[in-house]
This record gives sequence, structure tokens and C-alpha cells, in this order.
Amino acid sequence: MARRALGDAGLEIVQALRGVLPSDGSPLVVACSGGADSMALACAAAHLSQRGSITSAVRAIVIDHGLQAGSDEVTAQVAERLRRIGLPAETGRVQVDRESPDGMEAAARQARYTALAELAGPDAIVLLGHTLDDQAETVLLGLARGSGTRSLSGMPIAFGIGPRFVRPLLNLRRAATAQACREWGIDVWSDPHNDDLRFARVRVRLSVLPLLEAELGPGVAEALARTAALARQDADALDALAAPLLPASGEGLSAAELRRMPEAIAARVLRGWLIAGGVEQPSYAHLQAVKTLVDDWHGQQGIDLPGGIRAVRESGVLRLKGAARHNYGARQTEPPPEARIY
Repeated sequence: MARRALGDAGLEIVQALRGVLPSDGSPLVVACSGGADSMALACAAAHLSQRGSITSAVRAIVIDHGLQAGSDEVTAQVAERLRRIGLPAETGRVQVDRESPDGMEAAARQARYTALAELAGPDAIVLLGHTLDDQAETVLLGLARGSGTRSLSGMPIAFGIGPRFVRPLLNLRRAATAQACREWGIDVWSDPHNDDLRFARVRVRLSVLPLLEAELGPGVAEALARTAALARQDADALDALAAPLLPASGEGLSAAELRRMPEAIAARVLRGWLIAGGVEQPSYAHLQAVKTLVDDWHGQQGIDLPGGIRAVRESGVLRLKGAARHNYGARQTEPPPEARIY
């Protein structure tokens, strides 16, 4: 990328990226779709690398979801654009389950994160281009679903281990990335899915947030992002209180002890116990059903859960039958916000 003076927006992007640079020399990988957000992030990475501010290896990865005709050509063009600005770029292709019960968007996201983790390697830091606007949309979607504090906390700045995923632009508006790309003179690709009103997030982006800004005045997106930050503080504190109460992996859960816990703590203990027992992303309905074994016990049969797992109550203790045990702890990839209940 030809050296040029930074414009105001470009400087914002560079400073945001500089604020998350690792001190341990971990290689950096920019996850780039070719859109303005990730291209601005890629340009900032190239800018800092070429000036010696990043001493570790920096490269980009472009994932082809195969959801549109010609997606392979778009992927190749984006990769070549990245190489022209000075970033080594590789591509990967994933298969997305269009009929996934979680929705095509969620399936594409999970496939993308899995591919990025494999291509980046366990020692890398993968940079994602989500902005404050994306955070505001996530919070609104959570509110519409009647979600709890964990879901309303939106997207974390960093998550995952081996590799670590980081969102440097989460406090910047989408307008800044578009302006930065104009300042850098870089072409961007507009994903047609971003204008497809079949998707709830697109309707929030194109209709709901603009209407709220028009009716309530500017600053709604920032206020929603602030709500996410406050909700995350509360959710983290509640998670910390619940963690010591989780039984050892594979053990049962005392119904009497669960009943004595405050509701917010009990919900987290129950959810953590189910996940450790092999229930992937238990829904609100799953949690409420299992809670009947505690709050409305009258000798009923067990509760069937995903993965062929069954929750039962035996001698005052909840147990999971057919459970595939997991360790408590961080997941490799972030669950979609709509999958979080508490």
C-alpha cells in the first residue's frame, strides 16, 4: 500500500488497532470479507506493519461461504486486493447448512469461525471487523427476543483460545470504516445479503435503528452499545458467583441446593451443568423444562434434551443420562448471541 498521510477516519482505525496489538509477538490474521469494515481493518494492519509498528507476521484470510453465484470470483478478487495493499492473503471455502434450525446466518457464522480457527492456527490473533453499529444491532435483537443479561451484553471485544479472536473496531461507528476506505482509496465489496430484508439483522440495520435515531435523536446506537457494556459487567459478576457452585464434571446437581439459590445464579449453574453434560447451547425452553424437575416435582418422567440426553431426578438429585461429558471452561468459538439466554 502506497504511503500516504492518514485522514481522520483512517487515523481512528489505526489507533483502534494499535490499542489491541499483542506484546508477545503473536501472529495477526485479518478476517476479511471485502466489505468496508474488514477492509479498513486490513488497511490499518498493512499501514502499521509497513511502518514497523507491528513486528509479528500479519496476513489476511478470506472465507467463501458459497452462498451466491460467483462467490469464488469475489473471494479471489478480495484476496488480490489485500495483496496489493501489502498483506499476504489466503482463501478458504466452507459448506453452509442453508436449512439449519438456527438459521442460515448462524450456520454461516459458525462455519466461518471454525474455518478461521483452522486456517489461522492456535497461536494467532484473528482480527474481526465488527463495529459499534453491529453491537447496537445485536443488543436490539436480544431485546426483541426477551433475552437476559448475557445476551444483551452483545459481542465481546475478545473471545476464544487457540486462536484468540479480537474486535478492535467495536467502539467505532460503521461510517468511520467507510470513510477510511475512501481516504485510503481502496475498493470495497458490498455483500447482497447485507440488503436482504429476509434477515432480521438487516431489517434492524436498515429500518429499526434509523427510525429510532429519527424519533429519539442521535446517539441511540452509542446508548445501546453502552447498555451492552453494562450488561456484560453484570453478567460477568453473576457468572463468577455461579462458577464455584457448579458440581464436578459428571456429578449430579442437588435439587434442594438449586432451589435455595437466587434465580439468576441457579439459571447459570443449571445451564453450565447442562453444557458440561454435553447439551450444546441449551435454550430457554430447555432450561425451563429441566427446572420443572426442581420447582414442580411430582415424580414425573425425565426431560428429553438435544443430543439424545435426558435429564432425570433421582433421590433429590438431577442427573443426565446418555451424557457426553465436557470440561467446564471457555469455548473455542463464540456462540451466536441469539443462543445465549442468561
